[in-house]
Amino acid sequence: MRVRLNLSSKPLESHRKFLVGAGLSGAAGALIFLGLGWHVYNARKADAELRDKTARMQKEMAELDQQGASLEQFFNQPEIAKLHDRSVFLNSIIHARSFNWTQMFMDLEKILPAGVRVVSIEPKQEKGRVEVKFTIGATSDEAEVKFLKALEDSKKFSGIELIGVRTATPGSTGDPIVVELTAEYART
Repeated sequence: MRVRLNLSSKPLESHRKFLVGAGLSGAAGALIFLGLGWHVYNARKADAELRDKTARMQKEMAELDQQGASLEQFFNQPEIAKLHDRSVFLNSIIHARSFNWTQMFMDLEKILPAGVRVVSIEPKQEKGRVEVKFTIGATSDEAEVKFLKALEDSKKFSGIELIGVRTATPGSTGDPIVVELTAEYART
Protein backbone atom coordinates (compact mmCIF):
# COMPACT_ATOMS: atom_id res chain seq x y z
CA MET A 1 0.00 0.00 0.00
CA ARG A 2 1.18 3.32 -0.92
CA VAL A 3 0.47 6.52 0.84
CA ARG A 4 0.87 9.73 -0.92
CA LEU A 5 2.49 12.39 1.08
CA ASN A 6 3.28 15.86 -0.07
CA LEU A 7 6.48 16.90 1.54
CA SER A 8 6.81 20.15 -0.38
CA SER A 9 6.55 23.52 1.23
CA LYS A 10 3.30 24.30 -0.56
CA PRO A 11 0.48 21.81 -0.16
CA LEU A 12 -1.54 20.63 -3.23
CA GLU A 13 -4.68 22.76 -3.82
CA SER A 14 -7.85 21.39 -5.26
CA HIS A 15 -9.46 23.54 -7.96
CA ARG A 16 -12.52 21.34 -8.17
CA LYS A 17 -14.92 23.98 -6.72
CA PHE A 18 -13.71 26.59 -9.18
CA LEU A 19 -14.01 24.25 -12.13
CA VAL A 20 -17.54 23.14 -11.14
CA GLY A 21 -18.63 26.79 -10.64
CA ALA A 22 -17.06 27.84 -13.93
CA GLY A 23 -18.73 24.93 -15.74
CA LEU A 24 -22.14 25.80 -14.25
CA SER A 25 -21.65 29.49 -15.10
CA GLY A 26 -20.66 28.58 -18.65
CA ALA A 27 -23.69 26.29 -19.03
CA ALA A 28 -26.01 29.03 -17.69
CA GLY A 29 -24.39 31.55 -20.05
CA ALA A 30 -24.85 29.18 -22.98
CA LEU A 31 -28.55 28.71 -22.13
CA ILE A 32 -29.06 32.47 -21.87
CA PHE A 33 -27.20 32.94 -25.16
CA LEU A 34 -29.43 30.37 -26.86
CA GLY A 35 -32.57 31.99 -25.40
CA LEU A 36 -31.56 35.45 -26.55
CA GLY A 37 -30.59 34.08 -29.95
CA TRP A 38 -34.03 32.47 -30.29
CA HIS A 39 -35.68 35.76 -29.28
CA VAL A 40 -33.66 37.73 -31.87
CA TYR A 41 -34.51 35.14 -34.54
CA ASN A 42 -38.24 35.44 -33.79
CA ALA A 43 -38.08 39.25 -33.69
CA ARG A 44 -36.32 39.38 -37.06
CA LYS A 45 -38.82 36.92 -38.51
CA ALA A 46 -41.75 39.05 -37.26
CA ASP A 47 -40.06 42.19 -38.57
CA ALA A 48 -39.63 40.55 -41.98
CA GLU A 49 -43.34 39.63 -42.02
CA LEU A 50 -44.21 43.20 -41.06
CA ARG A 51 -42.03 44.57 -43.85
CA ASP A 52 -43.68 42.20 -46.35
CA LYS A 53 -47.14 43.20 -45.15
CA THR A 54 -46.23 46.91 -45.34
CA ALA A 55 -44.87 46.44 -48.87
CA ARG A 56 -48.09 44.67 -49.93
CA MET A 57 -50.23 47.43 -48.40
CA GLN A 58 -48.17 50.15 -50.09
CA LYS A 59 -48.57 48.33 -53.39
CA GLU A 60 -52.35 48.08 -52.86
CA MET A 61 -52.49 51.77 -51.92
CA ALA A 62 -50.61 52.70 -55.08
CA GLU A 63 -53.04 50.62 -57.15
CA LEU A 64 -56.03 52.23 -55.41
CA ASP A 65 -54.56 55.70 -55.93
CA GLN A 66 -54.13 54.88 -59.60
CA GLN A 67 -57.73 53.65 -59.83
CA GLY A 68 -58.93 56.78 -58.01
CA ALA A 69 -57.03 59.00 -60.42
CA SER A 70 -58.52 57.18 -63.41
CA LEU A 71 -62.03 57.44 -61.91
CA GLU A 72 -61.54 61.14 -61.21
CA GLN A 73 -60.38 61.64 -64.77
CA PHE A 74 -63.45 59.72 -65.99
CA PHE A 75 -65.87 61.76 -63.86
CA ASN A 76 -64.26 65.06 -64.92
CA GLN A 77 -65.25 64.45 -68.53
CA PRO A 78 -67.84 67.03 -69.68
CA GLU A 79 -70.44 64.43 -70.68
CA ILE A 80 -70.21 62.68 -67.30
CA ALA A 81 -70.35 66.01 -65.42
CA LYS A 82 -73.57 66.91 -67.27
CA LEU A 83 -75.00 63.50 -66.43
CA HIS A 84 -74.05 63.98 -62.77
CA ASP A 85 -75.71 67.41 -62.65
CA ARG A 86 -78.85 65.98 -64.21
CA SER A 87 -78.96 63.10 -61.71
CA VAL A 88 -78.56 65.57 -58.82
CA PHE A 89 -81.45 67.61 -60.21
CA LEU A 90 -83.67 64.53 -60.66
CA ASN A 91 -82.81 63.28 -57.17
CA SER A 92 -83.80 66.64 -55.69
CA ILE A 93 -87.15 66.48 -57.49
CA ILE A 94 -87.73 62.93 -56.26
CA HIS A 95 -86.74 63.98 -52.75
CA ALA A 96 -89.16 66.93 -52.84
CA ARG A 97 -92.00 64.78 -54.13
CA SER A 98 -91.41 62.09 -51.55
CA PHE A 99 -92.08 64.53 -48.72
CA ASN A 100 -95.40 63.84 -47.02
CA TRP A 101 -97.04 67.28 -46.89
CA THR A 102 -100.30 65.78 -45.63
CA GLN A 103 -98.48 64.42 -42.57
CA MET A 104 -97.06 67.88 -41.85
CA PHE A 105 -100.53 69.45 -41.97
CA MET A 106 -101.88 66.69 -39.71
CA ASP A 107 -99.06 67.36 -37.21
CA LEU A 108 -99.85 71.06 -37.32
CA GLU A 109 -103.54 70.35 -36.78
CA LYS A 110 -102.73 68.36 -33.62
CA ILE A 111 -101.01 71.32 -31.96
CA LEU A 112 -103.34 74.08 -33.18
CA PRO A 113 -105.33 75.32 -30.13
CA ALA A 114 -108.82 76.81 -30.22
CA GLY A 115 -108.89 80.47 -31.20
CA VAL A 116 -105.96 80.16 -33.64
CA ARG A 117 -106.18 79.70 -37.38
CA VAL A 118 -103.56 79.40 -40.07
CA VAL A 119 -103.84 82.35 -42.44
CA SER A 120 -101.02 81.30 -44.74
CA ILE A 121 -98.31 78.69 -44.80
CA GLU A 122 -95.27 78.58 -47.07
CA PRO A 123 -93.27 75.32 -46.85
CA LYS A 124 -89.87 75.35 -48.51
CA GLN A 125 -87.27 72.59 -48.84
CA GLU A 126 -83.59 73.48 -48.61
CA LYS A 127 -80.70 71.01 -48.34
CA GLY A 128 -82.83 68.21 -46.93
CA ARG A 129 -84.57 70.47 -44.41
CA VAL A 130 -88.11 71.77 -44.55
CA GLU A 131 -88.55 75.35 -43.44
CA VAL A 132 -92.12 76.53 -42.93
CA LYS A 133 -93.19 80.17 -42.78
CA PHE A 134 -96.47 80.60 -40.92
CA THR A 135 -98.90 83.49 -40.72
CA ILE A 136 -101.47 82.75 -38.04
CA GLY A 137 -104.41 84.67 -36.74
CA ALA A 138 -105.33 84.51 -33.05
CA THR A 139 -108.45 85.72 -31.29
CA SER A 140 -106.58 86.61 -28.08
CA ASP A 141 -103.14 86.89 -26.55
CA GLU A 142 -103.85 83.69 -24.60
CA ALA A 143 -104.56 81.72 -27.80
CA GLU A 144 -101.36 83.09 -29.38
CA VAL A 145 -99.27 82.04 -26.36
CA LYS A 146 -100.89 78.56 -26.33
CA PHE A 147 -100.01 78.09 -30.00
CA LEU A 148 -96.41 79.23 -29.56
CA LYS A 149 -96.02 77.01 -26.48
CA ALA A 150 -97.52 74.00 -28.33
CA LEU A 151 -95.22 74.66 -31.30
CA GLU A 152 -92.15 74.79 -29.03
CA ASP A 153 -93.17 71.59 -27.20
CA SER A 154 -93.80 69.75 -30.45
CA LYS A 155 -91.23 67.14 -31.50
CA LYS A 156 -91.96 67.79 -35.17
CA PHE A 157 -91.28 71.55 -35.23
CA SER A 158 -88.04 73.17 -34.08
CA GLY A 159 -85.95 76.28 -34.65
CA ILE A 160 -88.90 78.59 -34.17
CA GLU A 161 -88.22 82.24 -35.04
CA LEU A 162 -90.80 84.94 -34.47
CA ILE A 163 -90.78 87.39 -37.40
CA GLY A 164 -93.45 89.80 -36.24
CA VAL A 165 -96.70 90.35 -34.37
CA ARG A 166 -99.38 92.76 -35.57
CA THR A 167 -102.50 93.77 -33.72
CA ALA A 168 -105.58 94.88 -35.60
CA THR A 169 -106.87 98.39 -35.27
CA PRO A 170 -110.21 98.80 -33.53
CA GLY A 171 -113.13 98.43 -35.88
CA SER A 172 -111.21 96.42 -38.51
CA THR A 173 -112.33 93.00 -39.64
CA GLY A 174 -110.20 89.89 -39.37
CA ASP A 175 -108.10 88.44 -36.62
CA PRO A 176 -107.22 90.73 -33.71
CA ILE A 177 -103.64 89.35 -33.59
CA VAL A 178 -101.58 88.25 -36.61
CA VAL A 179 -98.28 86.45 -35.96
CA GLU A 180 -95.61 85.65 -38.55
CA LEU A 181 -92.99 83.02 -37.72
CA THR A 182 -90.74 80.38 -39.24
CA ALA A 183 -89.99 76.85 -38.03
CA GLU A 184 -88.19 73.76 -39.22
CA TYR A 185 -90.25 70.63 -39.71
CA ALA A 186 -88.76 67.19 -39.01
CA ARG A 187 -89.47 64.81 -41.88
CA THR A 188 -89.57 61.68 -39.75
